[in-house]
Amino acid sequence: MTELERKHDRTPVPSQWDYAPAPEARDLVELRDRYGHFVGGEWLEPKETYATIDPSSEEPLAEVGQATKKEVDLAVRAARDAFTNGWSEISPAERAKYLFRIARILQERSREFAVLESLNGGKPIRESRDVDLPLSAAHFFYYAGWADKLEYAFPNRKPRPVGVAGQIVPWNFPLLMLSWKIAPALAAGNTVVLKPAETTPLSALLFCDVVRQAELPPGVVNIVTGDGRTGAQLVKHEGVDKIAFTGSTVVGKAIQRELAGTGKRLTLELGGKAANVIFDDAALDQAVEGIVNGIYFNQGHVCCAGSRLLVQESISEPLIGKLKRRLETLRVGDPLDKNTDVGAINSRQQLDKIKELVASGEEEGAEIYQPPCRLPEKGYWFAPTVFTNVAQSYRIAQEEIFGPVLSVLTFRTPDEAVEKANNTPYGLSAGVWTEKGSRILAMAQRLRAGVVWANTYNRFDPASPFGGYKESGYGREGGRHGLEPYLEFE
Repeated sequence: MTELERKHDRTPVPSQWDYAPAPEARDLVELRDRYGHFVGGEWLEPKETYATIDPSSEEPLAEVGQATKKEVDLAVRAARDAFTNGWSEISPAERAKYLFRIARILQERSREFAVLESLNGGKPIRESRDVDLPLSAAHFFYYAGWADKLEYAFPNRKPRPVGVAGQIVPWNFPLLMLSWKIAPALAAGNTVVLKPAETTPLSALLFCDVVRQAELPPGVVNIVTGDGRTGAQLVKHEGVDKIAFTGSTVVGKAIQRELAGTGKRLTLELGGKAANVIFDDAALDQAVEGIVNGIYFNQGHVCCAGSRLLVQESISEPLIGKLKRRLETLRVGDPLDKNTDVGAINSRQQLDKIKELVASGEEEGAEIYQPPCRLPEKGYWFAPTVFTNVAQSYRIAQEEIFGPVLSVLTFRTPDEAVEKANNTPYGLSAGVWTEKGSRILAMAQRLRAGVVWANTYNRFDPASPFGGYKESGYGREGGRHGLEPYLEFE
């Protein structure tokens, strides 16, 4: 064969690499047409219902109960009966066994739960599978270990359970937030009435089957679904001893006003506007991955998202250039496709809020960049967005957007970085990127944030407490600190 023939025989190199679809099996989850409330170990037929949908297609998934005042009352009474009739007196080692069972069942059914999380919430299946489910099971394992060691966790104090805990969780991490709240409450000997978010109730309703499978005594865990009216009834109920809320700052303030003077315990994990601070000695490629993970993970639906990027002036141009090239590789699309990086926005209401704040950023003079990407025609979608030339006074630098939108600001000195990072009503989290350990420690001491990550972002562990300052709430979840709000001491 001549040289010319050999050249013609070679397979041409493709100019573009495309990912073939890799969808997860939708039929892993069997949904009912209609769900009631899980009260006292049984399903309670709801008087009112509403439809919950798949945000990637806007197709209805199931009819879900809208709990009334009477139905909330039945759930609280069931929790109180379970608390007084055995659960609070059961041996700690026995409580631990139930928590271990729940953790193992979550692991066994992780693929089923991951599909449901993506189906009802819109997040990519990779994130549901690799983050939400492992962490959910890990929290139950962790607090199962503490259940019979409470006197060692709090030496020289005699801990006892508070009673009935009313828990309200958000729509961005339905199962993980449920785990953060139910696991420590049960480990401490309390019973629970939990209300999942209006738009993502299905993970909590499937968790009821885990409770049944683990043979948890009736009434220890009760699930009521509905909108904010249901949550308000739970907060106001006289039979609830403790309220744990994760959600918006506006609602958190309303709950705090409602409970003032009642003697009820309260922990709040609210909004954030975290600063991700990049110094000129940082490893830029590593930092870019951290930036992407910090703001585009779960479509930016993360209370601790690194939505403000503070870059040292001397590296701002090369870093932003690398970031824009990285955004061009992100794949926006079907949440059940294993290749998807950015899924669907959770609801029409949230999409409208994101669009309104993005429009305000353009009107105020910030420069917008969105990578070229084709968004699906049906469903709720928003392209990954970066704003440069942002002033601190702009709304996009001050208000929580809760979407895949990044605002870039610059600084010259560490003092200026701290001043800009702390210039927010929130104080939930922050990130620092530098090769100097001394600078990391110095920045961590001065940043007014509950969690500070160093050369990484969005890393969680059940043993590490999480919570904020200022308008990001108070109290901690995770670690030994997460047990204390569910205990009284003699």
